[in-house]
Amino acid sequence: MANAHAAESAHEHVHYTTTGLDHKKIAIWAFIGSECMLFIALISTYLIYKGRSVVGPFPHEAWTSPSGQLFAPILNIPVTSASTFVLLMSSLFMVLALEAVENKDNPAYANNIRGNSKFWLMATAIAGATFLGFQAYEFTSFVHEGLTIRTNLFGSSFFTLTGFHGAHVTVGVLWILTLFAMDYSRGLTKKDTVLVDICALYWHFVDVVWIAIFTLVYLIK
Repeated sequence: MANAHAAESAHEHVHYTTTGLDHKKIAIWAFIGSECMLFIALISTYLIYKGRSVVGPFPHEAWTSPSGQLFAPILNIPVTSASTFVLLMSSLFMVLALEAVENKDNPAYANNIRGNSKFWLMATAIAGATFLGFQAYEFTSFVHEGLTIRTNLFGSSFFTLTGFHGAHVTVGVLWILTLFAMDYSRGLTKKDTVLVDICALYWHFVDVVWIAIFTLVYLIK
C-alpha cells in the first residue's frame, strides 16, 4: 500500500506528454532543434565567405601584406585538436554522470567511483572550462597575430561562429555546475534523472556542433 502510494506520488511529479516523454525532454529537443537552425545559418555563412577574404591573415595559407609583413597560416590545428579531445572527453564524463544518477539505488554503484555523480559532474565542468581556456588562448593569439573580427571576411565569420559556440559551452558549464551544487547540497536522486538527462542532451549537442565546426573550419582547406 505504501509502495503504491509512493509510486502514485512520484507519478504526480512527472508530467508526460502524449508522446510518452517528459515535457522537459520535449522542450529541450525543441530548443535543440531551434539551435540547429542557428548553427546551420552560422556555418553556412562561414562557408559562403570562405576563401573570399581580400586581405590576410588567412586560415590555411601564408600571406604577405603590402608593407612586406609576412603572416603565417592563422589556424593552429594541434592546439585545437587538443581542445577538441578535451571536449569529447567531457561528453564521456557527462554520460557517466547520468549513469551514476540513474543508478543511485543500485548497490553495484554504491561506494565506488562509477556511482559518484559529484565527481563526474565536476569532471565534465572542468573539461568544459578547459575547452573555453583553449578558445580564449586561440582568440588572444589571433588578435596578437593581426586577425580580429574586423580584419577580413574570414575573421568576421570565424569569430562569430566560434564565439557563439563558446557562449553555448559557457551556458553548459554553468548548467552543470548548478547540478553539481544541487548534488552537493541535497544529493541528486533517481527522481532527478530527467534534470541531468536534459542537461546531457544539451551538452552532447554542443559537442556535436563543435565536431562539425572543427571539421569544416579547421580540417578542410
